[in-house]
Amino acid sequence: QVQLVESGGGVVQAGGSLRLSCAASGFLFSSYTMGWFRQIPEREREFVASITWNGDRINYADSVKGRFTISRDNAKNTVYLQMDNLKPEDTAVYYCAAVVTNYYSGPFRYRHEFNAWGQGTQVTVSS
Repeated sequence: QVQLVESGGGVVQAGGSLRLSCAASGFLFSSYTMGWFRQIPEREREFVASITWNGDRINYADSVKGRFTISRDNAKNTVYLQMDNLKPEDTAVYYCAAVVTNYYSGPFRYRHEFNAWGQGTQVTVSS
């Protein structure tokens, strides 16, 4: 079955960096769009970034544009989220997600488009 396993979360000071990884299995990773979302308690899960199967379309939320970078290694079935210049408001549980849907062209920015999810990893940014 489809499995997405995140790693790399932790505690970092404001201005610092973290790199999240998401290892995928159970589907043809290289064929599908991947994304990252985040959620804080009592708030909706919000879009962070997405990347198409070959990287030709990359989307970012305005709040992270210029600070976060999404990338993927199809040979390793892994998607990454490099987070630089972190701010306290970036504190959240970060979720890896996949659009395991054939013949679908996006826009790859909304929760309902993603049909496979990881368990999440906590990122805490202290001020």
